[in-house]
Amino acid sequence: MRAVVIPEYGGVDVLEVRDVPAPVPGPDEVLVDVVCSAMNRADLLQRMGLYPAPGRKPDIEIPGLEFAGTIAELGGRVTGWSVGDEVMGITSGGAKAEQVVTHERMLQRIPASVTLRDAAAIPEVFMTAHDALMTQGGLASGATALVHAGASGVGTAAIQIAKAIGARIAVTCSTSKVAACTDLGADLVVDYTGADFAEAVKEWTGGRGVDVVLDVIGGDYLARNIASVRIQGRIIQVGVMGAPMATFGLGALLPKRAALIGTVLRSRPIEQKIDANQRFCAELLPRFDDGSLRPVIDSRFALDDIAEAHSYMATNANVGKILLDVS
Repeated sequence: MRAVVIPEYGGVDVLEVRDVPAPVPGPDEVLVDVVCSAMNRADLLQRMGLYPAPGRKPDIEIPGLEFAGTIAELGGRVTGWSVGDEVMGITSGGAKAEQVVTHERMLQRIPASVTLRDAAAIPEVFMTAHDALMTQGGLASGATALVHAGASGVGTAAIQIAKAIGARIAVTCSTSKVAACTDLGADLVVDYTGADFAEAVKEWTGGRGVDVVLDVIGGDYLARNIASVRIQGRIIQVGVMGAPMATFGLGALLPKRAALIGTVLRSRPIEQKIDANQRFCAELLPRFDDGSLRPVIDSRFALDDIAEAHSYMATNANVGKILLDVS
């Protein structure tokens, strides 16, 4: 099979597309013929050697955290799926290839309202936003959230999720992306190039603060996140696009009795990943067919254009997902 390979770490020029051995499913796994994959910030970090896949380093390192395709082969103990089923899902690596293996309970059925070719825009960002906002953040109807990078894949998913469950959401983004976030339904859009989001959130909530903050930036955002969260609220840190180090005054955090929670999906034990996946399938997947949720797609690249896809993602110009057509 053909796959994107990282033979060494560095710039986009290290990426190769070459023939590699196809994976073989274990007893509880399925082999999927991949139609489409998608770009994630983790792909850029992995290419630079900064975010390796969990476990032992493989002899052939294939990146890719999400996919959509059709089931080609079933493991001996698999009972819930059939060959030919159209599926999507997340994996800890290997999705930027013509075939990928995954545990049967990590699969998701593709909603009838979404084409197979577009479905790869769903799993990683909608699962991340669902897990951070609802499972860990406790966001529910009538509550409020602040989400940074509102036009990113996770951000566009978070806006839709909040509106679908009856919550109110504020987001931050750059000037050129304000309209996109507003069109998706964000209740407050803060252009971070000209406004302080902490002050905007304070005014928006009448000084109360938001129930949940979902942050992918880190760095100096943390102190303002603490200022923006309500008493006994939760800050969910899912990335550090800005800076990995942060300094803040404990005196601001303590009286709020707030929780700061760091999280990733990729390195969790398989049992926890399955739990997150099954929750997502039960709570949110049906909302794609009732019109509440939809994948937001910025652009598409061919598998052979993987270097260009990496370069484009590094510009932060995208609104929503960057897809990679595999076959």
